[in-house]
Amino acid sequence: MEFIHGLIGQANTLLWSYILIGLLLGLGLYFTIKTRFVQLFKMGEMFRVLRDKNEGIRGEKSITSLQAFFIGAATRIGTGNVAGVAMAIALGGPGAVFWMWIVAVLGGASAFVESTLAQIYKVKDKVGFKGGPAYYIQKQLGAKWLSSIFAFSIILSFGLTFNAVQSNTIAAAFTNSFNVNGAVIGGVLVVLTAVIIFGGIQRIAKFSAIIVPIMAVFYIILAAIVVVTNITSVPAVLSLIVKSAFGFEQVLGGGIGAAIMMGVKRGLFSNEAGMGSAPNAAATAVVSHPAKQGFVQALGVFFDTIIVCTATAFIILLSDAYTTGLQGIELTQASMAEHFGGWASIFVAVAIFMFAFSSIIGSYYYGEANIEFVNKSKAGLLVYRIIALGFVMFGAVASLQIVWDFADLAMAIMALINLIAIGILGKFAFKALDHYLEQRKQGLDPVFYADDIQGLKGVECWQTPDKEQAKKVANI
Repeated sequence: MEFIHGLIGQANTLLWSYILIGLLLGLGLYFTIKTRFVQLFKMGEMFRVLRDKNEGIRGEKSITSLQAFFIGAATRIGTGNVAGVAMAIALGGPGAVFWMWIVAVLGGASAFVESTLAQIYKVKDKVGFKGGPAYYIQKQLGAKWLSSIFAFSIILSFGLTFNAVQSNTIAAAFTNSFNVNGAVIGGVLVVLTAVIIFGGIQRIAKFSAIIVPIMAVFYIILAAIVVVTNITSVPAVLSLIVKSAFGFEQVLGGGIGAAIMMGVKRGLFSNEAGMGSAPNAAATAVVSHPAKQGFVQALGVFFDTIIVCTATAFIILLSDAYTTGLQGIELTQASMAEHFGGWASIFVAVAIFMFAFSSIIGSYYYGEANIEFVNKSKAGLLVYRIIALGFVMFGAVASLQIVWDFADLAMAIMALINLIAIGILGKFAFKALDHYLEQRKQGLDPVFYADDIQGLKGVECWQTPDKEQAKKVANI
């Protein structure tokens, strides 16, 4: 196991240090410029699109924009926001928070591009729609081999290793607060996960729509209390974050290299912008124009990192716990206990259960959407479900570092493939944005069909014969 762990560490160093950081930030800046800062200047449009109610147009079981947002949020808002931020600060210093912000701001444009593409190339499913990078890679680029590699990578990362991270964090939190054996927690998680995943995408959507708002609101309220009661210390914390981000102050070894590395890795794990995961949720929505889900998922990145991750950062940095050498969920629990007393550690354990369990469910769906791309047999899906449940159990009993390193490698492979694809295909998302905004200037609820953009290949769901149907959707 140590030999394998060593190989994983070397692969992570190669991919993250020399390839992915530059690609993530570079493409994010490119998309930001080409979309004219859509993630910053179209915030109002993002909230307007969330109110779309198109269910019933293509069947009773259609997924709305809001439900797709919650499925995406269920995977974004989880361990990365609570334990991931704590790890970034512990290993990269307070400056890692600044680089998480940069990843989120630039990543909002990447999220818009990949989710708009997912909508353009989505396909009809038994109960609605499905899609994602595997589909737009195959359809537009004609690279079946590359799309298959991506599908396998998202199954490996989200369907398996990321869920091990979630269960590992839950187990650590409950062990710390209640002294419960990790194997017991793993068994409970396996049973609860099985109940949800065998119920299908509709149960996933309904579960996410209920649990995500509740868990986020409670957590943010506590963070707000921490900030208000320590308001005089906030300027000093902000100064510390910025100075540490550029190596002006060395805190816990958090020089500029460590700060950037941890900020980018944990930021990407949390908000998933450009990784290729959220497009799988975006593709399920019934909308009248692909750009609508681009707006929705860009909003998800902002909410995840700028609000929830920042909340965790302030909880930690406004305490003395971050200088104690603790990492992961234990650091967050210790910080909360310092602010609110011993009961807060128990609250974090319960909160992380809600955050991480909803992420397990959302991540499982991303894997399911792609297992059908690789193997459409019912037996293949059943095998995937059993292995996914096995990884939930594995994560609950494995060591923290092995689980996170394995997740980083799977994430790197998936992100690399998707970033190359959206870098090539981004021009179609830019044209879709222009097409959308032109109709909005005319006071219309935008409608799209395939021949609005020249050069599209393999588009199934936006053909001209559906124009009348699309008009009906727009008039709802």
